[in-house]
Amino acid sequence: MNLNLFKKIALVTGSSRGIGRSIAESLYAEGCQLVLNGRSATDLAVVSAALPGSLAIVADMMRPEDVQRMIAEVLGKFGRLDILVCNVGSGRSVSPGCETTEEWQRVFAHNLWSTTDTVEAAREALAFSKGSIVCVSSICGLEVIEGAPVTYSAAKAALHAYVRGIARPLGKQGVRINAVAPGNIVFEGSVWAMKLVEDAVGVQAMLDKNIAIGRLGTPEEVASLVTYLASPRAGFATGAIWTLDGGQVHA
Repeated sequence: MNLNLFKKIALVTGSSRGIGRSIAESLYAEGCQLVLNGRSATDLAVVSAALPGSLAIVADMMRPEDVQRMIAEVLGKFGRLDILVCNVGSGRSVSPGCETTEEWQRVFAHNLWSTTDTVEAAREALAFSKGSIVCVSSICGLEVIEGAPVTYSAAKAALHAYVRGIARPLGKQGVRINAVAPGNIVFEGSVWAMKLVEDAVGVQAMLDKNIAIGRLGTPEEVASLVTYLASPRAGFATGAIWTLDGGQVHA
């Protein structure tokens, strides 16, 4: 399918590995001019070399000053921004019941404020281009997932509320925003990759019990949905949370 993304300027935060890298590769394959982001210059260089012509910006999305600098650099280089994919986030936190004030702050900075700060910084540019935003979230924000950190689940639920709530004011500026809520995704270095090494039989038992199609998802599958939502083909979609979990959640 031609998604009409040729020469669109697309920024993918947290794109040095995993889901973010797959999203960048998918948008690149559709003809986008890519802006990559991460905290490691070494990791970004590897991805940038694989996607010739892309711009790599080292910045920490949990630092508002880094966010502002990154958006300014994008606009200085290209003069516009058409697509923003907010992919920064992490489910690593303390076990349920072990939360502290400091951990709440850290997890919300990673999984919510990194997105809200980036959207705010890019809002004027996206309004000018009538662009689109896609946020990568988690099914943990949709219902209680056994064993999932409470801090992470609460942050992702807040992200969903933000996407639904900000859609109307952004829509008045011609900007669309959606979120994708993946389930259990496996890639090199992920939690599920480690669990498979530790207990592949146990993982498969969990999949058979909880996942309708009985397997883990891939970053490429997430990337395909994100790319579609970012494109004009999804021009009537905004303010929605798109679940991609193989049939796990019941909400």
